Amino acid sequence: MPGSDRPAEGIVRELPRLRQDFDAALAEVRDPEGLQDVRTRFLGRKSGELTLLFGRLGKLKDEQRREAGRELNTVKQEVESRLEARRAELETRLRDERLLRDRVDVTLPGRMPPRGRRHPLTVVREQLEDIFVSMGYEIYDSFPEIDDDFHCFEALNMPPDHPARDMQDTFYLEGSAALLRTHTSTGQIRYMLSNPHPPRVRIICPGKVYRRDDDITHSPMFQQVEGLVVGPGITLADLKGTIEAFLHALFGPQYPVRFRSSFFPYTEPSVEADLGCVVCGGKGCRVCKGTGWLEILGSGMVHPAVFEAVNKRLGRVVYDPEEVTGFAFGLGIERVAMMRHGVDDIRLFYGNDLRFLEQFDN
Repeated sequence: MPGSDRPAEGIVRELPRLRQDFDAALAEVRDPEGLQDVRTRFLGRKSGELTLLFGRLGKLKDEQRREAGRELNTVKQEVESRLEARRAELETRLRDERLLRDRVDVTLPGRMPPRGRRHPLTVVREQLEDIFVSMGYEIYDSFPEIDDDFHCFEALNMPPDHPARDMQDTFYLEGSAALLRTHTSTGQIRYMLSNPHPPRVRIICPGKVYRRDDDITHSPMFQQVEGLVVGPGITLADLKGTIEAFLHALFGPQYPVRFRSSFFPYTEPSVEADLGCVVCGGKGCRVCKGTGWLEILGSGMVHPAVFEAVNKRLGRVVYDPEEVTGFAFGLGIERVAMMRHGVDDIRLFYGNDLRFLEQFDN
């Protein structure tokens, strides 16, 4: 029939123009995103130019559809092939550019990463622990920082009306009977309660403590190491010998140690230990206020009331004050660090100023 092949001819006649448009579009491609835009323009599932031509095949008769279909498939394969070739070219170019940009000169000297440092308080704490471990002490630090009144005060011979509680400046948790521990002596109580057989103890309790105090020599959070020794026949002479050996191991035997009477509610008798000034060597200076001595720690013989509080909580007599005695001591890690390094402001240890922290050896 005259004109019966015109629809097929119309589809075929559009192919040269489509090839020309495709060549121009492909020549403009510079990156994978542009390549994807070209693919969508010609092969998109809904509005691609080739896709629309394929959609018109359904209106043709069988022979015309086969003829036009062969032409369209030929063009489609050519378009897909050239798109794939262009994709490979782009990937190769981009990879080469990246390799050139990220090129490593293996002849250059290596760059050493910056070396971290341990905090000076960590160093001092480990030194204290090493000394006591060498003396046969166990490190007990698995007790909570949030504690209760019994372990922090009552068991340490400080009933509710005891004036020593005013010295603690305690942080209480709002709406709760819990509090932030004011000393690591709570660890001594917890250890005795959890280790009642046999009633022999030799421990140190290092850790963080909290008090409402903040100036150049005090911090709301600071670190303590407290020690406890319990057993038959423990005397004040054992306490003095232990403290003197510890301080000489820490600072050196050239510094004398002296003991002064003091008061702590959980020890009786109580003594404070002073060390010959590490700044002036005992001659007298601003640091030691002209005395030649520096206060370093508090200590004393465990008060019988502490043993009785533990026994009462255990429900039986384990630490019999008639059979066992003991001594306890405690010191601040920051104070030791300040004395060793001549630091006059405790806040420097917590200010995170690298100019200060990098001065200390590790």
